[in-house]
Amino acid sequence: MRLYYWLMELLFPPKCILCRKVLGREETDLCGVCRRETLEYPGGKTGSQFLDSFTAVWYYEGNVRRSILRFKFHGARQYAAGYGRMLAMRIRQEWPEGIDLLTWIPVSNLRKLRRGYDQVELLTQAVGRELEMVPQAALKKIRHNRPQSGIRGEAARRANVLGVYEKMEKADVAGKRVLLLDDVLTTGATASEAARILKTAGAAEVYCAAVAAAGKIAK
Repeated sequence: MRLYYWLMELLFPPKCILCRKVLGREETDLCGVCRRETLEYPGGKTGSQFLDSFTAVWYYEGNVRRSILRFKFHGARQYAAGYGRMLAMRIRQEWPEGIDLLTWIPVSNLRKLRRGYDQVELLTQAVGRELEMVPQAALKKIRHNRPQSGIRGEAARRANVLGVYEKMEKADVAGKRVLLLDDVLTTGATASEAARILKTAGAAEVYCAAVAAAGKIAK
């Protein structure tokens, strides 16, 4: 077995999840340059009417943006583990008192079929392992809407996600502090709509954490 892992590492050496440079022996997930120079997103921010607060690891730009696009659209599902470790550290910092329920913002069945996986579900599983929590599916997407990335303007993005989510029938969110995970926060419209559904179902507080966020999130 040791020989197998040695051969795998020789043939497929671990690479930085941001810049794809081969990692040194003492490096994990990120190369030294990316770890030092990638711009981190500042601490937790106040959310919208339904989203109590949100946070992210990095700004959605440069190598971070290219990395997430590979994760979402080009089969780099192995990035979930590294993202999960980074995001779990940020979650512990922002909510040291803990949360009651860990869940995610799902993609539509059609998008999952085309992509072969739900990248945020993979991310949530990785974060759950780090936090020693079992994620629970709390939302389902009931309408296949246009991708938010192709829509300009906060109002148009909010309209695009209105009514696309529904609470899972067996999900018990009443009175709970819920943490929603996503890969990217841009205007915050998707997270706000997901939070609205959970708050309507009785969630006490809803937070969101993402791998990356745009420089300006709408409140």
